[in-house]
Formats: sequence, structure tokens, C-alpha cells
Amino acid sequence: MEVALFNLLIPDHAADAFSPPRLSQPGLWDVLVEQLLGGLSRWDAEHFLFIAERGYLYEHNCAFFPLYPLSLRAVAEGALWPLQWLLSVRSRLLLSAVLLNSLFSVLAAAALYQLGCIVLQCRRVAFLAAILFSVSPANVFMAAAYSESMFAFLAFSAMWQLEKGQSWLSGLLFSLAAGVRANGLVNAGFFLYSCSKCFALQLQVGSGSVRKLPLLWKQLLSVVSSVVLMCAGVFLPFALFQYYAYVRFCHPGSSLEQTVPKPLVQLALDKGYSLAAPNGVKPPWCSRQVPVVYSYIQDTYWNVGFLRYFELRQIPNFLLALPVTLLGSWAACTYINANPRHCLTLGLERRKSEEEGKPRAGFCCTAVFVYVVHAMVLLAFGFFCMHVQVLTRLLHSSSPILYWFSAHLLQEYEPLLWSEGADDQTSAPRYEESLQGESGSCANPVVRLLLNCRSITPLSRCILGFFLSYWLLGLVLHCNFLPWT
Repeated sequence: MEVALFNLLIPDHAADAFSPPRLSQPGLWDVLVEQLLGGLSRWDAEHFLFIAERGYLYEHNCAFFPLYPLSLRAVAEGALWPLQWLLSVRSRLLLSAVLLNSLFSVLAAAALYQLGCIVLQCRRVAFLAAILFSVSPANVFMAAAYSESMFAFLAFSAMWQLEKGQSWLSGLLFSLAAGVRANGLVNAGFFLYSCSKCFALQLQVGSGSVRKLPLLWKQLLSVVSSVVLMCAGVFLPFALFQYYAYVRFCHPGSSLEQTVPKPLVQLALDKGYSLAAPNGVKPPWCSRQVPVVYSYIQDTYWNVGFLRYFELRQIPNFLLALPVTLLGSWAACTYINANPRHCLTLGLERRKSEEEGKPRAGFCCTAVFVYVVHAMVLLAFGFFCMHVQVLTRLLHSSSPILYWFSAHLLQEYEPLLWSEGADDQTSAPRYEESLQGESGSCANPVVRLLLNCRSITPLSRCILGFFLSYWLLGLVLHCNFLPWT
């Protein structure tokens, strides 16, 4: 395993990161698990594993949402329960994270493929995008005890179900995604756009005839109620978690101090972590008009805010985020240049191609618009308001756009992929093929490009270089507590 190898060969960096003490003496099997998989428990993974084992003991743990730690605990106490005589709780949690994330990564790739088939109407590009997901630049976070793989699976599945017209199932999946990561709240925009587009297109059908005003108001009321219900479902997990944190830290029980092991209390004293104090002293955010712990933690502990990261000493982190920023911006510009009128009208105008039943296929088709907007919202917010290096894993676990656009560039400009399985590699690209009548190929296009790396175009080398170099560097650096995205 690459993780174990890099963890063994490279000494861990002494990072000032959350590292709670181990309260029990590890056994022989625990040491083995730590040697093999310990590299996947670095940085924020320590928070998830700690929450799964101890709950939300420290205030800043509330920056990490509960669904993923709950899933880890459920697997550790359920499927891995027979191993309790061999492994400690932490070892079982770490093993659960590896098993769950492997499963979620496969399911996320499958959901991304199905979503691409519907939206892009091109199986070849959808398949290539799913293969690129398997070597994502954020791959180390998909494998480590992070929530990215679970979020990607839920988000891509929800988008897929929404495209199929399964609104309620999509709403459930989006709601679960919001219980995994805070940026899941942005997904409410998909419901807003879907309902708005449906209503706008209905108004344009038979616009020459006189429409009854009561019927129009009835349709509008139905759209508004659907949007409100779906968005409320997406925001519900966030609201419930904030309420839990308020009860936990603003109204703590009197016996809390007795239940916290002394080493963990000492850690709080040494590092300045806030426990739920039983002496009546409440954190400052408890007195706010809207007591939201999440925004307080991001502001106080991580200094997250508008333009706060724009400092000279953060230039290396901006360089780390430069490839994904350029790729995302290029994707948006390409789409806008291909569909200026569609973007100007926000996709709410019925076009002749849609009326004739011949929608455009590929990355530049009209159905991609909402996904481009979603990706640009995340990109802009992450660039100006977050730790910018997080952009790589934020976008690659939340949006299909980077995978679709990279697959589009490879399929459009790489002659090796123009006629897979044919002798003549100079034939026209098959990018615009529709689903009907497309035979496809079982060969892995990424492997094919790598095997012919000397003959592929410079653009293909740049795309594959970005994906694979970040994939490899992420494993080397992250697993040894070295700074990464």
C-alpha cells in the first residue's frame, strides 16, 4: 500500500494540528493497523475519528458535521464488532473509514457516470469523466478519514435523481449531503433552478393563447411551495446540528467535567480548546441573536472570512490552488462562449432545438448551465472567503464540472481518443455522439493515454499531469502531516 510505504519512508512532520492523546495502551493488532493505515488519520481526519469515538467534546469539533462520524461509529460497532477483542475502538474506526470511503468512492464514480449520461447525452465523455474521478487530485481525501467521498456520493446521486425527475429522492439525498458538509447547503440552488426553469418554460408553451390567471397563480403557488419544502429539507440537518451544539455548549450538564478523562481536560487547557463548562460560563456565540456555532468556529479558530487569506505568506497556498482555479475558470469561459444567449437568459428561454427534440450533446449542452453556476459559486466563495488551498478538494468532491470539462478537452483535442479501437487515429472526434447508437469501448481511456504518453498532445499531458501529480503528492505529503490541500 502506498500509504503505508510513504508513512514508513518519510518521517512525520511535527505539525501544530489536533492530535488527542491515546487513552488506552495499543495492542499488537492496533500497532499493525496504525502502521498500515495511520497515514489516513492525519489533519482533519483526527477530528472525525475523535468525534466518532468521543462525541463533540471540544467546541471546535463542531466545524465537522455529524453524519460521517456517525457512519464510522455504526460500522465499527456493527460490521466490525467481532474484531473488538483484537482492535481498539480507534483502530476499528480507522478501518471503518477505509472501508466506507472505498465504497463511497466507487458509488460516487458510478453516480457521476449516470449523471453524465443524462446531462451530457454522451456516454463516452461521461465514462471518461468517471475514470478521471478515480484519479482525482483530491484522491487522498477520498481515501483518508475525511467526509469528501461520502459527500461526493450523496451529491452526485442527488443530482442524478433530480435529472431523472425523482425530486423527493433527490431532496432526501441532498438533505443527507448537508448533514455531511456545510457546502451541501449550496445544493438547494438546484431545486430553486429546476422549479424556476420548469415554471418559466411552461409559461412559454402556447404563449399566443390566452392563459387563465387563476391557473397561473395556482402553478406559481405550487412551484413556490415545492421550492420552500425542498430547500427546508436541505437546511434542516444544518439547523438541527446548530441546535444540538447550542444545547451542548450553552446549556451543559453539571456532570460533564466528571465524564471527561483527565488527559483530554489537560489537552484543552494546554491548547486553549473550549469544553462545555459546567460552571455557567457560556461561549461568546451563545449570546448572539442567532447563535450559530459553525460561523463562530470558522471565524475564531480558522480565521475564515472575506479576503482574510490574502497575505504574502499565503502565496504558496494560492499556487497550490492555481491549477483548479484556472481549470474551473476555463470551463466557465468555454461554456459562456459556446452559449452566450443561454447564459444571458439563465437558461429560462425555450429554444428551437429543445422544441424539435434535438438538444445539443456534450459539455456545451444547455443542461450543463446550472452545474457551471454551482461550480463557479463554490470557486468564488472558496477563493475569496476560505483557506484557498482547500479549493482542490472542495470542487472535486462537490461538482462534476471539472471532471466533465477535463473529459471534454481530452475527447475534443486528443487524436488518440477520436476513434478508439480504430487504426485511423486522424478521424473526426466523436465528442458530439449522442447516446443513441453509440457503441462505446471497454478500454480504459486514461490508461491508454498513459501508455502512449509520448505521443499525446501537450494539453492531454497537462490535464493528466495535474490529476496524477496532485494524486501522488497528496499521498506523500498528507500522510506524513505535511501541508497539503
